[in-house]
Amino acid sequence: MELTVTGRHVQVSERFRRLCAEKLTKVEQYAPRTQRIEVVVSEETSRGAPKGSQRVEITCLAKGPVIRAEAYAEDKYTGLDLALAKLAERMRRVSDRRKVSRRRGGNDVSAATADLAVADLSGHAPAPVQEVDVDPAEHVDERLGSTGDCPVHVREKVHRSAPMTLDQALNSMELVGHDFFLYHDKETDRPSVVYRRRGWDYGVIHLDVVTAEQELAAAEAEEAKVS
Repeated sequence: MELTVTGRHVQVSERFRRLCAEKLTKVEQYAPRTQRIEVVVSEETSRGAPKGSQRVEITCLAKGPVIRAEAYAEDKYTGLDLALAKLAERMRRVSDRRKVSRRRGGNDVSAATADLAVADLSGHAPAPVQEVDVDPAEHVDERLGSTGDCPVHVREKVHRSAPMTLDQALNSMELVGHDFFLYHDKETDRPSVVYRRRGWDYGVIHLDVVTAEQELAAAEAEEAKVS
């Protein structure tokens, strides 16, 4: 397993690199097919974070979906421990869903995230999702119609992924620890979003793309029904 530890405008000591190597060996116990782990340390710039806080991001790469966790703290050592705890919790939640799926016979959508990272990393799941940051701020300003010192800030990303099933989308969402996941549904051929509700409950929204003329015609048909 390959491990890379890098800092973005932050110095990373040899001691921290050794600590990462020591603690991340446990990942192989949960995901033995992990090929590479990337640890990135950077300054935390979110509002409410104490000045000088550092963020630690851990990304596990393999043949299946990406497993990711991140956290920030006043120092990178504490941030590393917090991120590792999130990573372990993420894997535990997926493991719990696997047990729920077995008890229910694997037919419940809420148990669709049942396959633990080991199964996902076996090569039978979709390729890892890639997110590409799209800056420039002036490009977003043009689309918002804003000029000058605008208080609205938008971070734009390009989300690349092969079409997948609802089960696979739920798995991918669980492994990166998000509350929602954007994907292209293989069965409906529609842009879709799956999201976490509460407990083991999830929701899914499918987007039916229509032209402006079709939307207008549908609205007129609804008005005709009412009248």
